[in-house]
Amino acid sequence: MRRAPLRARLTLLTALAVAAAIAVSAAACWFLVRGQLNHQLDESLTGRRAGPPPPHLCEEPPPDARLRPFLFVQQVVWADGRTCTAPGERAVRVTPADLAVAAGRSRETLRDGVAADGTEMRVFTRPAGPGVALLTARSRTELEDSLRGLALLLAGVAAVGVLGAATAGLLIARAALAPVDRLTGAVEHIARTEDLDTRIPAEGDDEIARLGRAFNTMTAALAASRERQQRLIADAGHELRTPLTSLRANVDLLLRSDETGRPLPDRDRRRLLDDVRAQLRELSSLVVDLLELSRPARGPDPAVPYEVIRLDEVAERAVRRVRPRRQDVRLDVELEPYRVRGDAAALERAVVNLLDNAIKFSPPGGTVAVRLRGGELTVRDRGGGIADEDLPYVFDRFWRSPAARGLPGSGLGLAIVARAVRESGGEVTLEPAPGGGTTARLTLPGAPPGE
Repeated sequence: MRRAPLRARLTLLTALAVAAAIAVSAAACWFLVRGQLNHQLDESLTGRRAGPPPPHLCEEPPPDARLRPFLFVQQVVWADGRTCTAPGERAVRVTPADLAVAAGRSRETLRDGVAADGTEMRVFTRPAGPGVALLTARSRTELEDSLRGLALLLAGVAAVGVLGAATAGLLIARAALAPVDRLTGAVEHIARTEDLDTRIPAEGDDEIARLGRAFNTMTAALAASRERQQRLIADAGHELRTPLTSLRANVDLLLRSDETGRPLPDRDRRRLLDDVRAQLRELSSLVVDLLELSRPARGPDPAVPYEVIRLDEVAERAVRRVRPRRQDVRLDVELEPYRVRGDAAALERAVVNLLDNAIKFSPPGGTVAVRLRGGELTVRDRGGGIADEDLPYVFDRFWRSPAARGLPGSGLGLAIVARAVRESGGEVTLEPAPGGGTTARLTLPGAPPGE
């Protein structure tokens, strides 16, 4: 059953349900008709006029008399067991109940009986005088024939009903499953061609339409994910090419000097080695950033919440990590206690990236102000600021402003910041600061009290 197509299962289930309903209705109808016919038969027996037996009931008819079968059989029963039946009629077997009526021990009796020839009869016995009773019987053959004909008629109607229900079920299943067929065709097309631009028409608000819209949303998300992946690979290849080219050129120069026996001056050799080390550091940083962005994103999930952490402690650790990177820039830090739910490591990385950007663009002797007040962390520098036309792109991967392209960096730092903050349910923005420079604002929802 489970291996059968869904259309066949729906058709079969519809036919079975209709067959069960028809069977119950037919059985109820048959039993009701039988009960009614039996009631009418009993009334025809018990409703006959009471009185003594007909005077000539047991007399032999004249030889030339033409006897006709009677609808009712009448038989006289004496208390001593003797019986008398009209000539030409089948005798009914007498039971102790009939003798009890003849003897006056019982008023009357209504029962099923059998004639001498084996015919099933319905028998009514009533007193007809002292020591005598009159037995009136009627054959059940007509009633049983009627019931048998009714059973055949109901069986035919049931068969036609089941056949019609199966046909209707097949048509209904075909119409109802047409959207499912379209969905199946679309899925098979995507599996065969990997074309994620396929869409399914979804009209209405029923379950099939909701499934179609959910499928369209899923394919759109998959297409966007694949596009981001392809763009990440292309951007990563472009960003890796520059330091690798420079690194290969420096290494080739060092090797050529050794192979030709013409060593480079110590100062040039030292400069080349410093360049190689800087390029390796840049490659290592780029790989770490790419790995961070390539991991599956996680949004706020009430079912599996993040742990409660102190954002002020996270920011303090980030300040300690960044402070040694530029001794000529002062970090002015004021942090109020603030509890949030989030990934401590990811948020610390985000704050480090914001501080790195601030000190990188700060002039010598400048100050970077770090504040955590009212649930908002701000990082303000005194650098050249960001042009208004560049603000929409600052959190894009590998995007770098024209002023920053000559400085170290991969263009992934702010993208990592935006992702980490978004995963914790917060927001991050960059805006020009009054008097010059840039202000980064990071806001996160606070953890409920008592957690």
